[in-house]
Amino acid sequence: MPQIRSLRPNVTRQEALEQFTTRGPLGFARSLAYGPLRSIADFYIPFRVFEVEITNSGKTDHRLVAIEAVLGMLDLYQFEHLPQDREIMEINTRNCLEPRLEDEPAQKLLIEKLRRVLFSKGFFKLRNLEISAKPLAGYLHVPYWIGFRGRGERARITALDAMRRTLEGAKVPQLLEQWLASGIPVSEDAG
Repeated sequence: MPQIRSLRPNVTRQEALEQFTTRGPLGFARSLAYGPLRSIADFYIPFRVFEVEITNSGKTDHRLVAIEAVLGMLDLYQFEHLPQDREIMEINTRNCLEPRLEDEPAQKLLIEKLRRVLFSKGFFKLRNLEISAKPLAGYLHVPYWIGFRGRGERARITALDAMRRTLEGAKVPQLLEQWLASGIPVSEDAG
């Protein structure tokens, strides 16, 4: 079982369970569409952290930005500072994806995504834009809670970002479904 470095989650298992079983119109619609919640499991996705320098109109901004290190398809993570020891935990788990994205392609993809974000905030505010990124050592995993819903043999996956406390769209479940299809076992906690 691999040992990983993960951000310490902001959402407990009980809070995730409550989020997945929310009552009211949204919870009822989710249950009706996807079936009842059958179980939940913790899950970890590797991110590569980069020191980024953005120069725009002669002003330089330094940021710490992380890109998902499997396919690079998830949203970027930004950090105010490098996570301290108290913000990180080391755990042994099989419920994690293997990093596949090498540093150079990850760096190019990160710069492209940042450029898109900056352009979306105001194309006319950008002058002589330059972005550089340097990878920091190792990977940092981001924790998620995964809810398995369904009736019969069909299961639907719902994902909750355990840092941002938000339900995810289709990208995280898509990554997880690809991983599950690879035949690697998942340890589920009955919910």
